[in-house]
Amino acid sequence: MKDTIVKGMKRQDTLEIVYLAKDGNITKRRVKVIKAYHDTFQAYCFTKQAKRTFYFDNVLAAVPVIRREREDVIS
Repeated sequence: MKDTIVKGMKRQDTLEIVYLAKDGNITKRRVKVIKAYHDTFQAYCFTKQAKRTFYFDNVLAAVPVIRREREDVIS
């Protein structure tokens, strides 16, 4: 999981993560990783619209958000 997050940071990708909060709630968030540390990473959370600190160990899943290219249809 940590590798996916660090790769996303290097590529400046937006990631979708499933995160286990301290209170036991599981949330799905879209984040852009700013900085990675040993146990934590700092990211801009689009859900909360603020900078947040996340623990690597609490990330249950992480995948890059794939942007689909829009095709113009000629009528």
